[in-house]
Amino acid sequence: MSAPSHPPDPLTTTSSPLSPDTIKQILEAALLTAQEPLPLSELRKLFDQQFNAAMLSALLEDIRRDWNEKSVELVKVASGWRFQTKPEIQPYLDRLTPQRPPRYSRAVMETLAIIAYRQPVTRGDIEEIRGVSVSASVLKTLTARGWIESVGQRNVPGKPALFATTAHFLNDLNLNSLEELPPLEEMKSLIGQDDQNQVLPLEQSHLATVETQSRN
Repeated sequence: MSAPSHPPDPLTTTSSPLSPDTIKQILEAALLTAQEPLPLSELRKLFDQQFNAAMLSALLEDIRRDWNEKSVELVKVASGWRFQTKPEIQPYLDRLTPQRPPRYSRAVMETLAIIAYRQPVTRGDIEEIRGVSVSASVLKTLTARGWIESVGQRNVPGKPALFATTAHFLNDLNLNSLEELPPLEEMKSLIGQDDQNQVLPLEQSHLATVETQSRN
């Protein structure tokens, strides 16, 4: 009886003159200098598409383990891979460039939560759920921050725009997909019972840009 076959190891089947260690160094350099997360499709361009996604994914996991005990970590988010400061280290770095985190009104927080958990939704849907009208400034704030976008129109009279969250929203929350959002009850707990502006508790990394938002 012949021995069972096993799929080839993507790290040992390449005929490239580059060693795995050299490939990892190139990946590290690209990710450490990138301003945004890099997907595998972009990382493959570093090697003229010579290596497939499976091989690069395996090497990225190796890099993630290599950095496991350091103050910076490699993570995978919705838009790809990026290096970021570990949460427990970031407060110390904030002392070098102190800045207030962006604050958002209760209306902005509630609108974002509705879009995140009910998407795609129209402005009318949001108003029906909240029980109050949604000002244009609320949607403008979320759109300008890059957290929501129009993804089409509902096929009803008036053709209202449909809104959904973006990959940038997931990146800022350090998530890969909407399925990783916390339970709705946890999101509700972040929204106070008054109209005071609130901080949205986003994961902050050395790649994230904290923008000052106007109060709505």
